[in-house]
Amino acid sequence: MSFKRPPSHQKYVNKKRIIQCIKGCSPISRAEIAVKLQLSKPTVSLAVDELIQEKWVFEKGIGESSSQGGRRPIQLFFNEKAAYIIGVDIGGTKVKIILSDLSGNILADTSFSTNTYLKSGLLKQMAIEMERLIAKNQIAKGRILGMGVGIPGITQTASGLVIEAPSLGWVQYPFIAEAKRYFDFPIFLDNDVNAAALGEQWLGNAQNKRNLLFIAVGTGIGSGIILNNQLYRGASSAAGEMGYMVTDKEDMKREFKPIFHRYGYLESVAGGKSIGSHFTREVLKDPHHLLFERAKSSELSGKDAFLSAKKGDMTAMAVINEAIEHLACGIVNAASLLNPEVIILGGGVLNSSEYILPRIREIVDRYIPSLVEMKTSQLGENAGVLGAVSLFLREHDGILNFRDEGEY
Repeated sequence: MSFKRPPSHQKYVNKKRIIQCIKGCSPISRAEIAVKLQLSKPTVSLAVDELIQEKWVFEKGIGESSSQGGRRPIQLFFNEKAAYIIGVDIGGTKVKIILSDLSGNILADTSFSTNTYLKSGLLKQMAIEMERLIAKNQIAKGRILGMGVGIPGITQTASGLVIEAPSLGWVQYPFIAEAKRYFDFPIFLDNDVNAAALGEQWLGNAQNKRNLLFIAVGTGIGSGIILNNQLYRGASSAAGEMGYMVTDKEDMKREFKPIFHRYGYLESVAGGKSIGSHFTREVLKDPHHLLFERAKSSELSGKDAFLSAKKGDMTAMAVINEAIEHLACGIVNAASLLNPEVIILGGGVLNSSEYILPRIREIVDRYIPSLVEMKTSQLGENAGVLGAVSLFLREHDGILNFRDEGEY
Protein backbone atom coordinates (compact mmCIF):
# COMPACT_ATOMS: atom_id res chain seq x y z
CA MET A 1 0.00 0.00 0.00
CA SER A 2 1.52 3.30 -1.11
CA PHE A 3 1.85 6.45 0.99
CA LYS A 4 3.49 8.75 -1.55
CA ARG A 5 2.59 12.34 -0.96
CA PRO A 6 0.57 14.04 -3.71
CA PRO A 7 2.12 16.99 -5.57
CA SER A 8 0.15 19.49 -3.52
CA HIS A 9 1.34 19.50 0.09
CA GLN A 10 -1.80 21.35 1.21
CA LYS A 11 -3.93 18.69 -0.39
CA TYR A 12 -1.99 16.05 1.53
CA VAL A 13 -2.43 17.97 4.80
CA ASN A 14 -6.16 18.34 4.23
CA LYS A 15 -6.51 14.68 3.38
CA LYS A 16 -4.61 13.71 6.51
CA ARG A 17 -6.79 15.94 8.71
CA ILE A 18 -9.93 14.53 7.12
CA ILE A 19 -8.99 10.89 7.68
CA GLN A 20 -8.04 11.68 11.28
CA CYS A 21 -11.38 13.38 11.75
CA ILE A 22 -13.26 10.39 10.32
CA LYS A 23 -11.17 8.03 12.46
CA GLY A 24 -11.94 9.96 15.63
CA CYS A 25 -15.54 11.00 14.96
CA SER A 26 -17.15 8.35 12.74
CA PRO A 27 -19.92 7.99 11.81
CA ILE A 28 -19.74 11.46 10.32
CA SER A 29 -20.98 13.14 7.12
CA ARG A 30 -19.03 15.17 4.57
CA ALA A 31 -20.88 18.31 5.65
CA GLU A 32 -20.01 17.74 9.32
CA ILE A 33 -16.34 17.27 8.42
CA ALA A 34 -16.36 20.55 6.49
CA VAL A 35 -17.74 22.38 9.52
CA LYS A 36 -15.41 20.75 12.05
CA LEU A 37 -12.26 21.34 9.99
CA GLN A 38 -13.38 24.62 8.43
CA LEU A 39 -12.75 23.33 4.92
CA SER A 40 -14.86 23.87 1.82
CA LYS A 41 -17.36 21.16 0.91
CA PRO A 42 -15.72 20.49 -2.50
CA THR A 43 -12.31 20.04 -0.80
CA VAL A 44 -13.78 17.56 1.67
CA SER A 45 -15.78 15.73 -0.98
CA LEU A 46 -12.77 15.28 -3.28
CA ALA A 47 -10.56 14.00 -0.44
CA VAL A 48 -13.27 11.65 0.83
CA ASP A 49 -13.78 10.20 -2.65
CA GLU A 50 -10.04 9.44 -2.82
CA LEU A 51 -10.05 7.90 0.66
CA ILE A 52 -12.99 5.68 -0.30
CA GLN A 53 -11.21 4.62 -3.49
CA GLU A 54 -8.07 3.83 -1.47
CA LYS A 55 -10.25 1.83 0.99
CA TRP A 56 -9.29 3.87 4.07
CA VAL A 57 -12.90 4.98 4.44
CA PHE A 58 -16.26 3.46 3.58
CA GLU A 59 -19.83 4.74 3.34
CA LYS A 60 -22.64 3.13 5.25
CA GLY A 61 -26.31 3.80 5.89
CA ILE A 62 -27.89 7.20 6.19
CA GLY A 63 -27.78 9.77 8.98
CA GLU A 64 -30.38 11.92 10.62
CA SER A 65 -32.22 14.41 8.45
CA SER A 66 -31.65 18.08 9.13
CA SER A 67 -34.19 20.29 10.91
CA GLN A 68 -35.13 21.66 7.48
CA GLY A 69 -35.87 18.15 6.22
CA GLY A 70 -34.50 16.94 2.90
CA ARG A 71 -32.21 14.10 1.97
CA ARG A 72 -30.33 12.57 4.88
CA PRO A 73 -26.53 12.50 4.51
CA ILE A 74 -24.45 9.37 3.88
CA GLN A 75 -22.31 8.50 6.91
CA LEU A 76 -18.58 7.88 6.65
CA PHE A 77 -16.67 5.30 8.66
CA PHE A 78 -12.94 4.67 9.11
CA ASN A 79 -11.93 1.27 7.74
CA GLU A 80 -9.87 -0.16 10.58
CA LYS A 81 -9.28 -3.33 8.54
CA ALA A 82 -7.72 -1.50 5.59
CA ALA A 83 -4.24 -2.46 6.79
CA TYR A 84 -2.48 -4.08 9.72
CA ILE A 85 0.50 -3.37 11.99
CA ILE A 86 2.85 -5.65 13.91
CA GLY A 87 3.51 -4.66 17.52
CA VAL A 88 6.50 -6.15 19.38
CA ASP A 89 7.53 -5.88 23.04
CA ILE A 90 11.02 -7.28 23.61
CA GLY A 91 11.46 -8.02 27.30
CA GLY A 92 14.30 -9.52 29.26
CA THR A 93 12.19 -12.66 29.80
CA LYS A 94 9.98 -12.93 26.71
CA VAL A 95 9.24 -11.36 23.35
CA LYS A 96 5.56 -10.69 22.68
CA ILE A 97 4.23 -10.07 19.18
CA ILE A 98 0.74 -9.00 18.10
CA LEU A 99 -1.04 -8.50 14.80
CA SER A 100 -3.24 -5.42 15.15
CA ASP A 101 -5.69 -3.54 12.97
CA LEU A 102 -5.55 0.24 12.65
CA SER A 103 -7.73 0.78 15.72
CA GLY A 104 -5.62 -1.35 18.02
CA ASN A 105 -7.82 -4.44 17.96
CA ILE A 106 -5.55 -7.46 18.48
CA LEU A 107 -6.24 -10.14 15.87
CA ALA A 108 -3.62 -12.58 17.08
CA ASP A 109 -0.63 -12.76 19.39
CA THR A 110 2.32 -15.00 20.16
CA SER A 111 5.40 -14.97 22.37
CA PHE A 112 8.68 -16.78 22.86
CA SER A 113 11.52 -16.90 25.39
CA THR A 114 14.04 -14.11 24.97
CA ASN A 115 17.01 -16.06 26.33
CA THR A 116 16.34 -19.05 24.10
CA TYR A 117 16.96 -17.00 20.94
CA LEU A 118 19.02 -14.03 22.13
CA LYS A 119 22.33 -15.50 21.00
CA SER A 120 21.06 -17.70 18.17
CA GLY A 121 18.96 -15.05 16.42
CA LEU A 122 16.22 -12.99 18.07
CA LEU A 123 15.27 -11.11 14.89
CA LYS A 124 15.16 -14.30 12.86
CA GLN A 125 12.74 -15.86 15.36
CA MET A 126 10.64 -12.69 15.32
CA ALA A 127 10.37 -13.02 11.54
CA ILE A 128 9.35 -16.69 11.83
CA GLU A 129 6.67 -15.93 14.43
CA MET A 130 5.37 -12.97 12.42
CA GLU A 131 5.08 -15.09 9.27
CA ARG A 132 3.03 -17.62 11.22
CA LEU A 133 0.66 -14.95 12.54
CA ILE A 134 0.12 -13.47 9.07
CA ALA A 135 -0.41 -16.85 7.42
CA LYS A 136 -2.73 -18.13 10.14
CA ASN A 137 -4.93 -15.05 9.82
CA GLN A 138 -4.80 -15.10 6.00
CA ILE A 139 -3.55 -11.52 5.72
CA ALA A 140 -1.88 -10.49 2.45
CA LYS A 141 1.67 -9.30 3.14
CA GLY A 142 1.00 -6.12 1.18
CA ARG A 143 -1.55 -5.11 3.82
CA ILE A 144 1.07 -5.06 6.59
CA LEU A 145 2.05 -1.40 6.96
CA GLY A 146 5.01 -2.07 9.20
CA MET A 147 6.14 -2.79 12.74
CA GLY A 148 6.65 -0.93 16.02
CA VAL A 149 9.07 -2.33 18.61
CA GLY A 150 9.56 -1.60 22.32
CA ILE A 151 13.01 -2.40 23.74
CA PRO A 152 14.13 -2.40 27.41
CA GLY A 153 16.92 0.14 27.11
CA ILE A 154 18.05 3.49 25.75
CA THR A 155 17.15 3.76 22.08
CA GLN A 156 17.35 6.32 19.28
CA THR A 157 14.13 6.27 17.29
CA ALA A 158 15.53 8.38 14.44
CA SER A 159 18.61 6.23 13.79
CA GLY A 160 17.18 2.88 14.88
CA LEU A 161 20.11 2.36 17.23
CA VAL A 162 19.92 0.69 20.65
CA ILE A 163 22.42 2.66 22.73
CA GLU A 164 22.25 0.23 25.61
CA ALA A 165 19.91 -2.56 26.68
CA PRO A 166 21.60 -4.32 29.65
CA SER A 167 19.05 -7.14 29.96
CA LEU A 168 19.68 -8.05 26.31
CA GLY A 169 23.43 -7.45 26.35
CA TRP A 170 23.12 -4.89 23.54
CA VAL A 171 25.45 -1.89 23.34
CA GLN A 172 25.40 0.36 20.26
CA TYR A 173 23.30 -2.31 18.52
CA PRO A 174 22.02 -1.25 15.04
CA PHE A 175 18.58 -2.78 15.51
CA ILE A 176 16.84 -1.32 12.43
CA ALA A 177 19.78 -2.08 10.14
CA GLU A 178 19.81 -5.69 11.35
CA ALA A 179 16.02 -5.97 11.17
CA LYS A 180 16.03 -4.98 7.50
CA ARG A 181 17.65 -8.33 6.76
CA TYR A 182 14.42 -10.01 7.80
CA PHE A 183 11.63 -7.46 7.25
CA ASP A 184 10.86 -5.48 4.09
CA PHE A 185 8.50 -2.93 5.68
CA PRO A 186 9.07 0.21 7.81
CA ILE A 187 10.12 -0.39 11.42
CA PHE A 188 10.24 2.03 14.36
CA LEU A 189 11.64 1.37 17.81
CA ASP A 190 11.61 3.07 21.19
CA ASN A 191 12.16 2.34 24.85
CA ASP A 192 9.58 -0.18 26.10
CA VAL A 193 8.20 2.13 28.82
CA ASN A 194 7.86 4.98 26.31
CA ALA A 195 5.87 2.58 24.14
CA ALA A 196 3.65 1.62 27.08
CA ALA A 197 2.95 5.31 27.74
CA LEU A 198 1.82 5.72 24.13
CA GLY A 199 -0.38 2.64 24.47
CA GLU A 200 -2.14 3.98 27.55
CA GLN A 201 -2.68 7.35 25.90
CA TRP A 202 -4.10 5.71 22.78
CA LEU A 203 -6.35 3.02 24.23
CA GLY A 204 -5.91 2.92 28.01
CA ASN A 205 -6.40 5.01 31.12
CA ALA A 206 -4.76 8.12 29.65
CA GLN A 207 -7.04 8.62 26.65
CA ASN A 208 -7.63 12.28 25.79
CA LYS A 209 -4.77 13.30 28.11
CA ARG A 210 -2.02 15.40 26.54
CA ASN A 211 0.30 15.35 29.56
CA LEU A 212 0.96 12.07 31.32
CA LEU A 213 3.54 10.11 33.24
CA PHE A 214 3.61 6.32 32.89
CA ILE A 215 5.66 4.57 35.58
CA ALA A 216 6.62 0.91 35.18
CA VAL A 217 7.52 -0.70 38.49
CA GLY A 218 8.94 -4.19 38.18
CA THR A 219 12.44 -5.54 38.64
CA GLY A 220 13.56 -2.02 37.73
CA ILE A 221 11.73 1.31 37.63
CA GLY A 222 11.31 3.43 34.52
CA SER A 223 8.89 5.99 33.14
CA GLY A 224 7.50 7.29 29.88
CA ILE A 225 6.73 11.00 29.63
CA ILE A 226 4.25 12.62 27.25
CA LEU A 227 4.13 16.43 27.32
CA ASN A 228 1.71 18.43 25.18
CA ASN A 229 0.89 15.24 23.26
CA GLN A 230 4.55 14.63 22.36
CA LEU A 231 6.72 11.85 23.73
CA TYR A 232 9.60 13.45 25.62
CA ARG A 233 12.83 11.52 25.05
CA GLY A 234 15.43 13.96 26.34
CA ALA A 235 18.74 15.20 24.93
CA SER A 236 20.28 11.73 24.65
CA SER A 237 17.07 9.65 24.47
CA ALA A 238 17.43 8.77 28.15
CA ALA A 239 14.55 10.75 29.68
CA GLY A 240 12.34 8.94 32.17
CA GLU A 241 15.02 6.93 33.99
CA MET A 242 13.21 7.28 37.31
CA GLY A 243 15.09 4.35 38.75
CA TYR A 244 18.11 6.61 39.21
CA MET A 245 16.30 9.09 41.47
CA VAL A 246 17.75 9.48 44.98
CA THR A 247 15.00 9.55 47.60
CA ASP A 248 17.05 9.55 50.82
CA LYS A 249 19.57 12.32 51.45
CA GLU A 250 21.30 10.25 54.14
CA ASP A 251 22.42 7.80 51.48
CA MET A 252 24.02 10.67 49.57
CA LYS A 253 26.49 11.10 52.42
CA ARG A 254 28.09 7.76 51.64
CA GLU A 255 29.18 6.21 48.37
CA PHE A 256 26.20 4.57 46.69
CA LYS A 257 26.70 0.99 45.60
CA PRO A 258 23.65 -0.48 43.87
CA ILE A 259 22.37 -3.80 45.18
CA PHE A 260 22.30 -5.10 41.61
CA HIS A 261 24.63 -4.26 38.72
CA ARG A 262 23.62 -1.17 36.74
CA TYR A 263 20.66 -0.37 39.03
CA GLY A 264 19.86 3.17 40.13
CA TYR A 265 19.16 4.21 43.71
CA LEU A 266 15.36 4.10 43.58
CA GLU A 267 15.41 0.68 41.90
CA SER A 268 17.75 -0.53 44.65
CA VAL A 269 15.26 0.38 47.37
CA ALA A 270 11.84 0.06 45.70
CA GLY A 271 12.18 -2.31 42.72
CA GLY A 272 10.64 -5.78 42.89
CA LYS A 273 13.98 -7.58 43.11
CA SER A 274 15.28 -5.29 45.84
CA ILE A 275 12.09 -5.80 47.88
CA GLY A 276 12.70 -9.55 47.71
CA SER A 277 16.33 -9.15 48.80
CA HIS A 278 15.41 -6.83 51.68
CA PHE A 279 12.63 -9.19 52.80
CA THR A 280 15.05 -12.13 52.72
CA ARG A 281 17.57 -10.30 54.92
CA GLU A 282 14.87 -9.39 57.46
CA VAL A 283 13.43 -12.92 57.55
CA LEU A 284 16.89 -14.39 58.21
CA LYS A 285 17.08 -12.26 61.36
CA ASP A 286 14.09 -14.14 62.80
CA PRO A 287 14.50 -17.96 63.10
CA HIS A 288 10.79 -18.22 64.02
CA HIS A 289 9.57 -16.65 60.79
CA LEU A 290 7.46 -18.97 58.62
CA LEU A 291 9.75 -18.41 55.63
CA PHE A 292 13.04 -18.69 57.54
CA GLU A 293 13.98 -22.10 56.13
CA ARG A 294 13.15 -21.05 52.57
CA ALA A 295 15.16 -17.87 52.96
CA LYS A 296 18.17 -19.92 54.12
CA SER A 297 18.21 -21.93 50.89
CA SER A 298 17.18 -19.32 48.32
CA GLU A 299 16.36 -15.63 48.09
CA LEU A 300 12.71 -14.70 48.54
CA SER A 301 10.99 -12.68 45.83
CA GLY A 302 9.07 -9.43 45.84
CA LYS A 303 5.96 -11.53 45.24
CA ASP A 304 6.67 -13.48 48.44
CA ALA A 305 6.88 -10.20 50.33
CA PHE A 306 3.54 -8.93 49.01
CA LEU A 307 1.74 -12.23 49.63
CA SER A 308 3.06 -12.26 53.21
CA ALA A 309 2.08 -8.63 53.75
CA LYS A 310 -1.48 -9.32 52.64
CA LYS A 311 -1.64 -12.05 55.29
CA GLY A 312 -0.59 -9.56 57.96
CA ASP A 313 3.11 -10.47 58.19
CA MET A 314 4.62 -7.51 60.06
CA THR A 315 8.12 -8.08 58.65
CA ALA A 316 6.84 -8.05 55.08
CA MET A 317 4.63 -5.02 55.74
CA ALA A 318 7.56 -3.03 57.12
CA VAL A 319 9.73 -3.88 54.07
CA ILE A 320 7.01 -3.02 51.58
CA ASN A 321 5.93 0.18 53.34
CA GLU A 322 9.51 1.43 53.23
CA ALA A 323 9.70 0.67 49.49
CA ILE A 324 6.35 2.40 48.93
CA GLU A 325 7.57 5.53 50.71
CA HIS A 326 10.63 5.71 48.45
CA LEU A 327 8.52 5.15 45.34
CA ALA A 328 5.97 7.75 46.44
CA CYS A 329 8.78 10.24 47.07
CA GLY A 330 10.03 9.68 43.51
CA ILE A 331 6.52 10.17 42.15
CA VAL A 332 6.08 13.42 44.13
CA ASN A 333 9.33 14.77 42.67
CA ALA A 334 8.47 13.76 39.10
CA ALA A 335 4.89 15.03 39.29
CA SER A 336 5.95 18.35 40.82
CA LEU A 337 8.39 18.88 37.96
CA LEU A 338 6.22 17.68 35.05
CA ASN A 339 2.69 18.56 36.24
CA PRO A 340 0.98 15.69 34.38
CA GLU A 341 -2.78 15.32 34.09
CA VAL A 342 -2.57 11.67 35.05
CA ILE A 343 0.00 9.22 36.41
CA ILE A 344 -0.34 5.61 35.28
CA LEU A 345 1.32 2.80 37.23
CA GLY A 346 2.19 -0.35 35.31
CA GLY A 347 4.59 -3.29 35.36
CA GLY A 348 4.70 -5.98 38.02
CA VAL A 349 3.23 -3.56 40.55
CA LEU A 350 -0.17 -4.20 38.98
CA ASN A 351 -0.33 -7.57 40.75
CA SER A 352 -0.40 -5.79 44.12
CA SER A 353 -1.93 -2.45 43.18
CA GLU A 354 -4.76 -2.71 45.71
CA TYR A 355 -2.12 -2.78 48.46
CA ILE A 356 0.25 -0.19 46.98
CA LEU A 357 -1.94 2.45 45.33
CA PRO A 358 -3.89 3.77 48.36
CA ARG A 359 -0.68 4.38 50.32
CA ILE A 360 1.05 6.06 47.37
CA ARG A 361 -2.01 8.27 46.80
CA GLU A 362 -1.98 9.31 50.45
CA ILE A 363 1.66 10.40 50.31
CA VAL A 364 1.46 12.04 46.89
CA ASP A 365 -1.67 14.03 47.77
CA ARG A 366 0.02 15.23 50.95
CA TYR A 367 3.10 16.66 49.24
CA ILE A 368 2.25 17.52 45.65
CA PRO A 369 1.40 21.19 44.91
CA SER A 370 -1.55 20.34 42.65
CA LEU A 371 -3.72 17.24 42.65
CA VAL A 372 -3.17 14.67 39.90
CA GLU A 373 -5.15 11.63 38.80
CA MET A 374 -3.42 8.36 39.59
CA LYS A 375 -4.47 5.10 37.98
CA THR A 376 -3.15 1.66 37.19
CA SER A 377 -2.56 0.57 33.60
CA GLN A 378 -5.76 -0.39 31.82
CA LEU A 379 -3.92 -2.32 29.11
CA GLY A 380 -1.82 -4.39 31.52
CA GLU A 381 0.61 -6.70 29.75
CA ASN A 382 -0.62 -5.43 26.36
CA ALA A 383 0.46 -1.84 27.06
CA GLY A 384 3.87 -2.42 25.47
CA VAL A 385 2.72 -4.15 22.27
CA LEU A 386 -0.20 -1.79 21.67
CA GLY A 387 2.12 1.11 22.46
CA ALA A 388 4.48 -0.22 19.78
CA VAL A 389 1.58 -0.09 17.30
CA SER A 390 0.80 3.47 18.42
CA LEU A 391 4.50 4.34 18.01
CA PHE A 392 4.36 3.15 14.40
CA LEU A 393 1.26 5.20 13.67
CA ARG A 394 2.93 8.30 15.12
CA GLU A 395 6.30 7.93 13.44
CA HIS A 396 5.40 6.50 10.03
CA ASP A 397 5.35 9.26 7.44
CA GLY A 398 1.98 8.32 6.07
CA ILE A 399 -1.52 9.68 5.87
CA LEU A 400 -2.49 7.92 9.11
CA ASN A 401 0.24 9.61 11.12
CA PHE A 402 -1.40 11.28 14.12
CA ARG A 403 1.65 12.70 15.84
CA ASP A 404 0.22 16.21 15.56
CA GLU A 405 -3.46 15.32 15.77
CA GLY A 406 -5.61 18.26 16.79
CA GLU A 407 -8.99 18.63 18.44
CA TYR A 408 -12.16 18.14 16.39
